[in-house]
Order: sequence, then C-alpha cells, then structure tokens
Amino acid sequence: MSINESELPEKNSSRGRWKQDPEGVRANILAVALEEFSANGLSGARMDEIAAKTRSSKRMIYYYLGDKESLYLKALEAAYKKVRKGEEQLELNHLPPRDALSRLVAFTFDHHRESPAFIRLVMIENIHHGRYLEQSDEIKSLNEAAISQIAGIYAKGVAEGVFRDGLTPLRIHWLISAMSFFNVSNATTFSMLFGPELQSASGQVSLKGDVCETVMRFVAA
Repeated sequence: MSINESELPEKNSSRGRWKQDPEGVRANILAVALEEFSANGLSGARMDEIAAKTRSSKRMIYYYLGDKESLYLKALEAAYKKVRKGEEQLELNHLPPRDALSRLVAFTFDHHRESPAFIRLVMIENIHHGRYLEQSDEIKSLNEAAISQIAGIYAKGVAEGVFRDGLTPLRIHWLISAMSFFNVSNATTFSMLFGPELQSASGQVSLKGDVCETVMRFVAA
C-alpha cells in the first residue's frame, strides 16, 4: 500500500526536519545506513536501528528513500560519490604529472584508511557479486570519471617523457586501489598473523610512502 505524505505522522518532528533541511536529513540517513550496512551486511542491517540513529523515522525513510535494498544502493552510491568528490577537489590539472599522480595516490591511501565502512561495504557488495552496483548508472559514471582523471595525468606524463608508454589508466588505477584497499580490508588478519606494527601511526606513514613509491616506479620512464 502506498503512503500518502499527508498521512505521515508528525511525532518526533520527522516531517518537519525533512521539510526544513531535506539534504541534511538525507545525508545523515545515508551516513548512518553506510555504517549499519558495512557492519551487518544487507541482510543483517535493520531499518529500525537505522531510523533510531538518525534525525528521521522508519516510515519517513521508507517514504523518501525506499525500502532497505533501495537504501543500501543509495548508501553505496553516496560512498562512491564521496571518494570521487575528494579526488576532484585535489585540483590536479595544474600540477606536473608526477606530483599529480603522487598526490592522487596519497589521497586514495588516506581516504581508504579513514573510511573503513566504505571498504567493508565494497567487500559486502563483492559478496553479492556486484548485484546492486550493477544497477547504478551513477556509480559507473563516477568511476569512468576517475579513470579519465588518471588518463589525463598519464598522457601528460608520457608526453613530457616522465612516464613510460604502453600502460593503461585502468592498470594504474587498479594498482593504487589494490594496495590502498588491502591495507584496510586485511588489517585485522594481517596484524594477527604478523603483528600490529604496520597498523601503527608510524607504520601507516611508511606504508603510504611505499605505495606512492611503488606506483611512481611502475609508471616511470
């Protein structure tokens, strides 16, 4: 049965908050949903729990953002949008290609390290064989933009003779993502097996330098 907005209850001022600050409430819900889905998976997350931790109500979430699967997809889109927006804000176009690529690598490493919920959500989506990601044209567009950004940096570096020819932007992106992702996705098991040294503050600084050096050596002319 469809819900008429006029029939929604006013208690807890949920409707009022949506009316006054729709983007703020939506962002709050998606942030909470990201944490819940990343911690409990799609099947384990509960809409009641998400609503209880937000500035809205379960019924209002259903009305504005859809059912649990729709909310999961929107949280996934918001997570990808955040990292791509961060990449855009680096303003790399005016930098020499080596500096631009190094800054992008450092940003990716830091973003992933500081966003474990994003990493867990991507891992969960892999468990679902990309079923929800496949439905999102927005995520596909966002990631095409990420590859285009690397393509521009790489082409400039090849033209200036500082990057070797014969690579593809996708391979460079894969290398950056793989190392930055593993640092978070396998932090617990790696630390249990080999000790917590690399997850310490100094260890993370060293690893970020290692990742940057690896990528720069890979593309170097």
